[in-house]
Amino acid sequence: MKIFRRRVLKSLAAALMLPTASWSQQSAGAPVKIAMIEGLSGPFANTGEAVYRNLLWAVERVNARGGLKLPGGPRPLALERYDSKGQNEEALAALRSAIDDGVRFVMQGNSSSTAAALIDAVNKHNEREPGKRVLFLNYSAVDPGLTNEKCSFWHFRFDAHADMRIAALMEVIRDDKAVKSAYLIGQDYSFGQAVLREARRQLGAQRADMQIVGEELHPVGRVKDFLPYAAKIKASGAQAVITGNWGNDLTLLVKAAKEVGFDGKFYTFYGNALGAPAAMGDAGIGKVIAVADWLPNVPGAQSEAFYQAFRARFPKPADDYVHMRMQLMVEALAQAIEKGGTATNAVAVANQLAGATVSLNGQGGRMRAADHQFQQALVVGVMDRQGAPGVKFDVEGSGYGFRVIKQISAAQAELPTTCRMQGPV
Repeated sequence: MKIFRRRVLKSLAAALMLPTASWSQQSAGAPVKIAMIEGLSGPFANTGEAVYRNLLWAVERVNARGGLKLPGGPRPLALERYDSKGQNEEALAALRSAIDDGVRFVMQGNSSSTAAALIDAVNKHNEREPGKRVLFLNYSAVDPGLTNEKCSFWHFRFDAHADMRIAALMEVIRDDKAVKSAYLIGQDYSFGQAVLREARRQLGAQRADMQIVGEELHPVGRVKDFLPYAAKIKASGAQAVITGNWGNDLTLLVKAAKEVGFDGKFYTFYGNALGAPAAMGDAGIGKVIAVADWLPNVPGAQSEAFYQAFRARFPKPADDYVHMRMQLMVEALAQAIEKGGTATNAVAVANQLAGATVSLNGQGGRMRAADHQFQQALVVGVMDRQGAPGVKFDVEGSGYGFRVIKQISAAQAELPTTCRMQGPV
């Protein structure tokens, strides 16, 4: 049985490995450009580079199988980098540059405020320039409003939004009766505000016995010393912290919590990577909980092969940050372009993306046409030492990984929408 399992894993991993032959040997078609607009410098540069590796790997996979199959012949995908420096104005300037460069597909995610600005700019551009319309694919900006009151025909979100993620965490919090008090802390912008608002609402509905002993918002990417915040958390007597913090704002927070001796739990959106597990160390074992669309220790040969293939492509421990949703996003775009038979008609591609179903290595989901919110299964994991039961893989070479403790089906994760979708006239 073990020999058979090894053969299955090897064959699945081989299927994901990418040939290095140049595209010119396969096709002379002009590349279809994708613009990644992300902070590649500044306080969250590490998150931008992590996204780039994910998107690059996904693009390489499409090209390795012959690229996009279009009526005029196959064409490769080309991923272009545009640095927003973590600023909305820079992101808007990058969008203009990308459009001038002939890009028709834009991807961004590491800021909901930036995503909102891009949605507004794309809406205006597409109305003004119908011959050069673009689509915006969002992999991480999870302010719920982006697929509710601010929904757009031109915007597609492939991450579960904040309310969906909080609901998934609540599946665990609801059963953790030993925790009686919580401190809510987040980044002071639309996403962070949404996380705290929904956490407060869902705690009231499902854990009325849990007391909220503190609630705080802090500047995004500008706090260098979280010790004062950690001291307040400890002094509050909180037994748990609920936060949507990401990037250095999360890493520095958990590091400060460890320094002040806070021994409560962290219920997080992103506590499973980008330095957070290493910063917490043994203090995080059994206490750092993270929700995600997928984790490396999700059971199954296909999932394991997917992760091993990524690590083969990016073997450095520091580069260990893979997201299934980003792979599915590029696969969905490739599928929509091929089914629409065009890489230039944004309406045709959007119509194929709306309602699209996509899968990869046993994971998948569907794009809900009503609001362009991707519907997918979610998982919740708890931090433990590598080698503990259910923790075959660690994170970033830290020696700590996440054991899956709750799996939530796409149907369970789905929430209603207030979107009133309006297509182009």
